[in-house]
Amino acid sequence: MVAGTHWLASATGMSVLERGGNAFDAAVAAGFVLQVAEPHLNGPGGEVPILLWSEAEQKTHVVCGQGVAPAAATIERFRELGLDVVPGTGLLAATVPGAFGGWMLLLERWGTWRLADVLAPAIHYAEHGVPVLERVSATITAVEGMFTADWPTSAATWLPGGRVPEPGSRLANPVLAATYRRIVAEAEAASGTREGQLAAARHTWYEGFVAEAIADFSATTAWRDSSGEVHGGLLSGDDLAGWSATTEEPVSFDYRGHTVFKTGPWGQGPVFLQQLALLDGVDLDAMGYLSADYVHTVTEAAKLAFADREAWYGDADVPLAGLLDPAYNAARRALIGPRASLDLLPGSPGGREPRLPALIGSNGANGADGARVPAPEGVGEPTVDTAGLERTLPDGQVRGDTCHVDVVDRWGNMVSATPSGGWLQSSPTVPALGFCLGTRAQMFWLQEGLPSSLRPGARPRTTLSPSFALKDGRPWLAFGTPGGDQQDQWSLNFFLALVHGGLNLQEAIDAPMFHSEHFPSSFFPRGSRPGVLHVEERLDAGVVAELRRRGHEVEVQGPWSLGRLSAVARDGAFLKAAANPRGAQGYAAGR
Repeated sequence: MVAGTHWLASATGMSVLERGGNAFDAAVAAGFVLQVAEPHLNGPGGEVPILLWSEAEQKTHVVCGQGVAPAAATIERFRELGLDVVPGTGLLAATVPGAFGGWMLLLERWGTWRLADVLAPAIHYAEHGVPVLERVSATITAVEGMFTADWPTSAATWLPGGRVPEPGSRLANPVLAATYRRIVAEAEAASGTREGQLAAARHTWYEGFVAEAIADFSATTAWRDSSGEVHGGLLSGDDLAGWSATTEEPVSFDYRGHTVFKTGPWGQGPVFLQQLALLDGVDLDAMGYLSADYVHTVTEAAKLAFADREAWYGDADVPLAGLLDPAYNAARRALIGPRASLDLLPGSPGGREPRLPALIGSNGANGADGARVPAPEGVGEPTVDTAGLERTLPDGQVRGDTCHVDVVDRWGNMVSATPSGGWLQSSPTVPALGFCLGTRAQMFWLQEGLPSSLRPGARPRTTLSPSFALKDGRPWLAFGTPGGDQQDQWSLNFFLALVHGGLNLQEAIDAPMFHSEHFPSSFFPRGSRPGVLHVEERLDAGVVAELRRRGHEVEVQGPWSLGRLSAVARDGAFLKAAANPRGAQGYAAGR
């Protein structure tokens, strides 16, 4: 089974499984196709965290394909440039592109296919073109002026013939196809073995012609970014050569017969587990699925868990055991009252005092009266309201997300991956390569002494958050969603719908979604909207009225506008999969 955010990626993954590949081969091939099919949501210059279950090892692993901040990326350097937040677009926000290394590590350690075979579908689609999604066309339309005026290399790539590609037309990226063809050719010339070719490909990317082109572009060009100023980049060849993808132990939490696994707190993944820890002492079943009590309680738990994310998470010494401790969560649970909280309330695990960034509440995307104010084109993650803005269509549909793919194979191996970053509107295209750099460094704070403070060699505290779960000790579910700060709210809603709502995979994805904007956005310009709760209009009107009575500032969105979940599952003798109907591009396949 394969489920993901674009039908071409799901079909590609399924074709790999049909031809004898395993879940890891299929996930890699699908991941590279996502770069071509959804270029407004991810790209080769981005990153990928991966959770996997190895049936042979009977073990869950994390693959960290998240690059780090450059050696020259210091708080002092940004202060010298007159910046108090990292720009949301442009070269200054680049970290080492980790996606290629992450996918290669997954393929080398757990896969079976050769490099040329897993890259062949992506090369084909880049060379011959893919159908242009409405959202791709809308995204390019939104940044057309910026491309034309300030980023001509991006205009050359994404405005063929000087025009925005129409929905349904064919869009190719021959330069990217040539880049991947050259990587394959150099790898095959370097070695005759699968493992040798994968090692050679990594060398080409991080020390060969790809690294040279990235370093030269970063050092010798300068571009206008979301600060309104023109800046060059900080990423160097040494930064790329000194980084490699890694494997790590996941973090887990047991909840009602289920064990949920997430990445470490260098990403926001453990916030899912913290929400479970808070809800573990609540009788959600008695409240009734999607009742006012249910939505209120889940939302208030999210506010507490995400407040801890702001105070404690980062690529640092995070007191995770304390944050998941039953006694700590019992005390935190007592803060959930009958009315909506309007305060950001991090806790003190182990008696340690929380420290929030000084800019929270003093800058961001909201005006003094809480109203939305414009932000520069291209900023934030392309999803619901990551920058305090909500880029929606007239019917409430959002114009974009990150990407996600889940796979389970005939042997029981499972993968959940959330590739993102390096989307076409994040940074100027590197003309020699056909892709742009990512902007994950915008998630660092330019303030000393925080777990997520900018420092050379650190990983930004990302929002990317794949999920995996056991049920009664056996592999059960790989799932996830695009959505920035919403990922571990939408994914939690889906999980709770299965556990407490009694829904099947597709019903749980289709169920009315909701999420809070109470806490600071992870994306430039880092705004928050205390008390704001988004709900799909399919949620019962009486529930919405009661939530407003309790003090939630409810904003009702289109009926099918929130959430981008996909999932695969092992259920006894059956494999199952489901994908998101919102946006009409998610797809699940299997046999």
